[in-house]
Amino acid sequence: MRSPGVHLLAPNVVLHVMEAAQPGPTLLFQAGIHGDEIAGVHALEELLEEGFTPRRGRLLVCPVMNPGAYRARKRPATVRGLWSGLDLNRCFPGDASAPEHEKRLARIFMDLVLEERPALVCTLHESTKRFHPDVKPSFGQTLVYGVDPMPAVIGRAVDRLNACKQSDEETWAPQYYPVPTSSTEVIVDAIGCVGICVETWMGFPEERRIDMQKEVVSILKDEMS
Repeated sequence: MRSPGVHLLAPNVVLHVMEAAQPGPTLLFQAGIHGDEIAGVHALEELLEEGFTPRRGRLLVCPVMNPGAYRARKRPATVRGLWSGLDLNRCFPGDASAPEHEKRLARIFMDLVLEERPALVCTLHESTKRFHPDVKPSFGQTLVYGVDPMPAVIGRAVDRLNACKQSDEETWAPQYYPVPTSSTEVIVDAIGCVGICVETWMGFPEERRIDMQKEVVSILKDEMS
């Protein structure tokens, strides 16, 4: 278990660890696994600046999982330097001895969750398509999960999000969309946690998307702790 403070998972991958006085679950929030999905990165950075802390238990926050892709503002990193152009979200559980940097980085994140055993792993994403049940795939404005039955916290979070939406366009929905090769499902299979992918629709202004991501994180933290 990592001590409270700022840790480097890799030379430029920062993990913030916060611990409350009262014991409780460990929650992991992360963003920037895809470099073109920036609202989640900014949301976590802003929450940290605003003094985001746990009420009980521990909070782990990694704002930028994939620095090379984030610099390029592309889904995978541009093929240059260490980066191999692989989708980090499809590299789990990873391989510490692999020649591809993304596979080695995935192993670092996998080892982190095996060490910390968080009760929640929440990864912040964005989508170019707003969710419609007849359009597959479409993700915007959903909390995506891959197990049946749906974790109860998702229903509670969706209800709270819809209670504070600014328009009908912002309506949230849960979405069951299992992808066995995704990082979230690999982690859920390994440690049995609640795994959620938050998807905001890129059709909204960036500032609003950031605020919505902050709302989701705050609500999930409240519901889980």
